[in-house]
Amino acid sequence: MINAIPEAVKKAGRKEWIALCILCLPLMVVSMDVSVLFFAAPSIAADLQPTANEQLWIFDIYGFILAGLLLTMGAIGDRIGRRRLLIIGSIGFALSSLLAAYAHTAATLILARGILGIAGSTLMPSTLALVRTMFQDQAQRTKAMSVWSAVMASGVSVGPIIGGLLLNSFSWGSVFLINIPAMALLLIIAPFLLPESRSSVRSRIDILSSLLALAAILPVTYGIKTLAEDGWAIVPAVLLAAGLLVGVFFVRRQLGISNPLIDIRALKDRRTGGSILVNLIAMFALMASALINTQFLQSVLGYSPLVASLWSVLPSAAVGAAAPVAAKLSLTLGRPRVMAGGFILSAIGFGILTQVRLDGFSPLTVVLVGAGLVAAGIVSVITLVTDYVVGVAPADRAGAVGGLLETSSELGGAFGIALLGCVLAAAYRHAAIPRLPAELAPDAAHAAGQTIAGAAVVAQQLPAAARAQVIDASREAFMTAMHVTCLVSGIILLLATATTVVLLREDKRSGCHSGFTHKDDSRDIAP
Repeated sequence: MINAIPEAVKKAGRKEWIALCILCLPLMVVSMDVSVLFFAAPSIAADLQPTANEQLWIFDIYGFILAGLLLTMGAIGDRIGRRRLLIIGSIGFALSSLLAAYAHTAATLILARGILGIAGSTLMPSTLALVRTMFQDQAQRTKAMSVWSAVMASGVSVGPIIGGLLLNSFSWGSVFLINIPAMALLLIIAPFLLPESRSSVRSRIDILSSLLALAAILPVTYGIKTLAEDGWAIVPAVLLAAGLLVGVFFVRRQLGISNPLIDIRALKDRRTGGSILVNLIAMFALMASALINTQFLQSVLGYSPLVASLWSVLPSAAVGAAAPVAAKLSLTLGRPRVMAGGFILSAIGFGILTQVRLDGFSPLTVVLVGAGLVAAGIVSVITLVTDYVVGVAPADRAGAVGGLLETSSELGGAFGIALLGCVLAAAYRHAAIPRLPAELAPDAAHAAGQTIAGAAVVAQQLPAAARAQVIDASREAFMTAMHVTCLVSGIILLLATATTVVLLREDKRSGCHSGFTHKDDSRDIAP
């Protein structure tokens, strides 16, 4: 009997690589929108006068909505077609960007950012699934995923740069208007270059699970942030408890239905669940670093948005070099070891950031070196995790698996801003209030003690002597808060290093990584 010769895998050609460039456009825009507001914080504070809690919601409501809907949108893309969903999402993203650009109140901007999150949740899993279907060859897919990962991570880093360039000449609303021509270009080109793909399995889309996920994430986040800002109160405590209870119902539903939004049982496998956890922690740290460093450059060192954004380009250079280097090292050292090394490198970067002193050696240089190490280490981790998860996923579930990966990324980034943002805000408030001039009016003292951006707004309304006191007090308080937050971040990454080594360690008895199997996953295991 003659054995059947396996069918040769079709290699991608010029059209597929050009299509990859097109797919990078929405990916860049969606990931930019997570961080594009960082340099706009002072302008928004002056214009809309948000509270510290509202300011954090403006930053992270986008990420939380995105995270809560990515899995659902991935499944919808698998069903109706990934290109079709990409086009629908592009239209929604452009319209919601217009609403955000012309928001006149903090509440309106929070609402617009939430709608942006809904539209953005259609774009990320669609791009990842299309990459998976266009690049069948393992080596080509690894290269394509390196590009995809670098663009996603670079979008977070480039967002503040684009924001700084725009804010130098235009109002803060311009950081949203820039999305519209990008989406328009995608709508024109996508039908001609991007192939349509969908799953052959017509699984039911569980909308209730998606709603339960949002109903768990948002109250928990609100409760944690409000308790951190204002101390104990019954309303946020009740909402926190309610969100946790909904989370329990969500998990029970996933275990009890045939087509769950998240395969909880698969996540019990240490390598599958461990990879998702590692990805979440990586984005958690990356977004926290970006939030801290952009505020330091602008609010502490006093750089304009343009100058601050240009300085922040330097750490981005480390991001561009890290992905290919990590991919090459993983071939000889194994992915778990390289990812653990990435976390250690980032922890060292946070350690350097705790040594920044305004009266010490070049604070700008120290910040840039620390931020560069953080970014390089985190991107090394993200690149290897992304290629692993997508490489072992069945093609029919590419959208859903891509949604799971992106859910962990966006949830990690949003929690990085929310939770470490709360640490930053609480440490700032604790350090600022005793330093502020005693003669300040109660309302002014409260505003100046909430955020460094609020202190800058208050200082503009004071006489010269009092203005200098408030600015100096806010800068010193921010430095204290920055050191505390970076110390906490570094400790988290050291714990993540141990988690990576334990959960992703080599299985001596089997070369299988997880519940998924793939013919070429032997290279994922450290020798």
